[in-house]
Amino acid sequence: MMIALEVGLVLSLGLVVYAYAGYPAILAAMAFVRTRPIRKADITPSVTFIITAYNEDKRIGEKLRNTLAIDYPKERFEVLVASDFSTDKTDEIVSSYQDRGIRLVRASERKGKEAAQKLAVQVAGGEILVFSDVATILPENAVRNIVKNFHDETVGCVSSVDRFINQDGRVSGEGAYVKYEMFLRSMETRVNSLVGLSGSFFAARSTVCKQGWSENLQSDFNTVLNSVRAGLRGVADGDSPGYYKNIADERKEFDRKVRTVLRGISVFMKSLGLVNPMRYPLFAWQLLSHKLCRWLVPFAMLIALMTNALLTAAFGRYGLLLVLQTVFYAVALSGLCWRSLLRLPAVKLPAFFVLVNASIFKAWVRYWSGERLVVWEPSKR
Repeated sequence: MMIALEVGLVLSLGLVVYAYAGYPAILAAMAFVRTRPIRKADITPSVTFIITAYNEDKRIGEKLRNTLAIDYPKERFEVLVASDFSTDKTDEIVSSYQDRGIRLVRASERKGKEAAQKLAVQVAGGEILVFSDVATILPENAVRNIVKNFHDETVGCVSSVDRFINQDGRVSGEGAYVKYEMFLRSMETRVNSLVGLSGSFFAARSTVCKQGWSENLQSDFNTVLNSVRAGLRGVADGDSPGYYKNIADERKEFDRKVRTVLRGISVFMKSLGLVNPMRYPLFAWQLLSHKLCRWLVPFAMLIALMTNALLTAAFGRYGLLLVLQTVFYAVALSGLCWRSLLRLPAVKLPAFFVLVNASIFKAWVRYWSGERLVVWEPSKR
C-alpha cells in the first residue's frame, strides 16, 4: 500500500512538472539539433478576411473600420462578416458597409461560431483565409505579415501572437503565462508544428479549411489538426500580433477558460488518430504533451495532495513536502479571496495556476456529463 502511495505521489508530481516545464525544456533542447525554418517572402495571394460576430452592435463598427485600414491590395482582399443569427443591430451595421466591399453572411439560425464560419468558408474566394474576432484590433500590416509564411509550401496555418491592451487602449505588458505560451509556440514552430492557434487572429490555406471544416469543433485547434492530416504544419508568427483587452471580470475569465478547454477536449477526442506514434511520431508526442498532459494536471494535483497526506501520516519524512503543498494552496486561495494581494507576483502566479486548473477540472466534469459546447457566447472585454 505504501509503495503504491509513493508511486502515485512521484508520478503525479512528475506529470505536473513535465506538463509545464519538462515538455518545453525538451523542445528547447531539440531546437538546437532540429529546426524547421519558415521560408517567408513578400507575397500577395488572394485573401478572404472572415470576422465572426454574434450580437456585436457595440463593437462591430470599430472592427470594420480597423479592417478597412489594413494595408493589402484591395483587388485581392475580400471581407466577410459571418453573423451567427445576430438579433441586435449587428447585421444592419455590417450591411451599411456594403458599398465599401464588406459582405454579410448570415446564418438562418444560431448554431455556433464554427457553423457561422463555415458559411463564410464555403463562399470565400481567397487562397488564404484569415480569421479574426470582433474584439481583436490589428495593425495595418497584419495581413501582409501573416501571409508571408505561406510562401513556405509546408505551412498550412499560421497563428498570431497575443498582445493585451489596457481598458484605456494602451498596450500593456505581457503576463508571465502569456510569455510562457508564446515561448512554447515559438519552440514548437522551430521543432515541428504548433498544436494550437490563437483563435482571435489566425490564417490558413483555403484548401485546408474547405476540406476539413467542422461546424461542431473548435476552429483554431481543429485547423492545426487538419493541416497535419494534410501533411502540412502550423507555425507561429511573432511579427503578427493581435491586440485585445483582457477580461476584467475574473468570473467571466474563469467561465471562458472552462468553455475553451471543454471545446478543446471535444476536438481531441474526435482526433485520436493523430496520437498514433507510428503515423505521426513527433506530432503525436506534441499533442499528448501540450494538450492531454496539461488537461490531466488538476487530477495530478489532487492525487499528489492526497497521497502526500496519507504518506505523512505514516512517515514523517514526507511532512515537509506536505507543508510546501499546503502553503502553495493557502497562498493561491488568499489571492483569490483578497484581490489586492494579486499585485504580488508570489501570490498572483499560484492563484492563476490554481484557477486555471480548477477551470480544467470543471471542463472535464461538464464533458463527462455529456455536455458538448457548440453555441458560442463571445466574451465581453
